Amino acid sequence: MNDRIKKYFLMSLLSLFIIAFSLFHYIQPAFNQESTNSIFEFALIGDLPYDAEQEAKFPNLIAEINQNRLAFVVHDGDIKSGSSPCTDEMFYQRKELFDKFELPFILILGDNEWTDCHRSSAGGYNPTERLTKLRQIFFANNQSLGKQTLRFSQQSENPQYRKFRENIRWNYGNVMFVGLNITGSNNNFGRTPEDDAEYRERNTATLAWMRESFALAKRNNNQGIMLIIQANPWFELEPTNKERAGYNDFINALETETLNFSKQVVLVHGDSHYFRLDKPLINSKNKRRIENFTRVETFGSPDVHWLRARVDPSDRNLFSFRQEIIEANKNPR
Repeated sequence: MNDRIKKYFLMSLLSLFIIAFSLFHYIQPAFNQESTNSIFEFALIGDLPYDAEQEAKFPNLIAEINQNRLAFVVHDGDIKSGSSPCTDEMFYQRKELFDKFELPFILILGDNEWTDCHRSSAGGYNPTERLTKLRQIFFANNQSLGKQTLRFSQQSENPQYRKFRENIRWNYGNVMFVGLNITGSNNNFGRTPEDDAEYRERNTATLAWMRESFALAKRNNNQGIMLIIQANPWFELEPTNKERAGYNDFINALETETLNFSKQVVLVHGDSHYFRLDKPLINSKNKRRIENFTRVETFGSPDVHWLRARVDPSDRNLFSFRQEIIEANKNPR
C-alpha cells in the first residue's frame, strides 16, 4: 500500500470515527448530560395506577413520556389504591410496569403501598414488614428502575442509617434532587405504639438526610434543590391539628433549611390528587411567605396525566412546570 493510499485510508477511518461519535453523542439519553449551564426537562407523576381503568390508560402515559427527550421520570408514590392488596405479587407487577419506561424511573414510596396495608381490604399486613419488602424490591441497589438507569446515593450507605435505602439523592445539571420517605396517613404516626416507634426512627433519619442534602447543595453551589415526598404535609393546617402531627418536624426543618439556602427550593408531592402550583410555606417569625419556596402537587387518580418540569439556569425562577394532558386519557364528559 503506497503512502497516498494509506493517507486516504486513514482519512476515511477518521471521518467514519467522527460520524460515529457524533451519532453516538446525539442518541445518548438526556440523563448523561453533565453541563451545569444546560436546560433539561423531566417528568413528574404520582398516585397511579389505582384500578383497571387506570392500568389500561397507563401504557398511553408510558408511550407519551418515552417519545419525549427527558432526563428521567419521578413517581412520587402510591403505586396502587389504598384498598387493593399489598401483596408481593402486586409490588413485582408494578416494578415490571415501571421498567417499561425508556428513561430512568425513580420511585418515592407512598402510604398505599405500606402505611395503609394494615387495612383488611389491603390484606391486613404489618406496615413495617411491608416497608421492609418494598426496600428489598425497589431499592436493592443504587440504581433507578427503567430500561436506562440513573445512579443515586442512598442514606443506607451510612452505617448509622443502614435500613433507609429509600431516602435517596442525585445531581443533574446544577440541581440536587432528594427523595424522602414521608408518606400520607399522617406519616404512619398516631395509630399504634409500634407504628409510632417506626415513625420516630424514620423521621429522625429522614430529617438528617434532608439537612445533609441542603448542606451538600450549599457546598456544591447547586443552583437549586428539589425535594420529592409522597405526603401532602398540610401546610394550611394549624400545627396543633392532629392531621398535621406527623409532618410538623418536617415543615419546621424545611422552613429553616429553605431560609438558610436562599436559592430556589421546590417540594413535589402527591397524596391529595389535586394538581397545584403554589407557595404555602410561611416564615414562622414574620408570618410572611417564603418566596424562594414552591410547592408542586402532581396529577393523581383518576387523572392519568403528567407534569413536564423544566430547569433553565438562565431563568431566575430556575424551575417551571407544564401540564401534559394525554388526549387518549381524558376523562369522559
